[in-house]
Amino acid sequence: MNEDLTKVVVETIAKKRNSFGREVLETLRFIAIALVVVIPIRYFVAQPFIVSGASMDPTFTNGQYLIIDELSYKIGEPSRGDIVVFKYPNDTSKYFIKRVIGLPGETIDVNQSGQVSIKSSDGKNAFILEEPYIEYPKNDSIERTLAKDEYFVMGDNRAGSFDSRIWGPVPRNLIIGKAFLRLFPISTLSIFPGQFRQK
Repeated sequence: MNEDLTKVVVETIAKKRNSFGREVLETLRFIAIALVVVIPIRYFVAQPFIVSGASMDPTFTNGQYLIIDELSYKIGEPSRGDIVVFKYPNDTSKYFIKRVIGLPGETIDVNQSGQVSIKSSDGKNAFILEEPYIEYPKNDSIERTLAKDEYFVMGDNRAGSFDSRIWGPVPRNLIIGKAFLRLFPISTLSIFPGQFRQK
């Protein structure tokens, strides 16, 4: 009787050990798969970004949580109207978020009423930029011709944005990606938030 009981106890312990071992193995396998999938996505495809400050009001407000698409600019180039995250040219440890206004080779002319005109690189085509997203304009006057690898960026809150009007264009290699998804607050959830294409 005691031998049978001992045998049952030993078998039960062995089953528990085997069960625990399988659980540990499955957990380690899940972690390994998650790391293989998540880490490349985090470092090469998308990354989180929290808006800080009011330079993009009213399009983005302080504290909004975004996912930045890094992949698109590995296979293509920024377009006018994209909301981009980039390293600040004067201190690459800082990240800014602004809207692409001027493309490489173009001449950007901001007149005293704040209206933006774009001239093509050959100087033959010119147009006034439509900017329905502006609620806080600023009277400025600046003209800048961009090099072949430079982008002119501005905040939507023109009256309160520290941007290319002040410190110049952004070199292409400092542009990290574009706003892909606004996650928080939930009431503002959207894909390619703020993006605008002039017709």
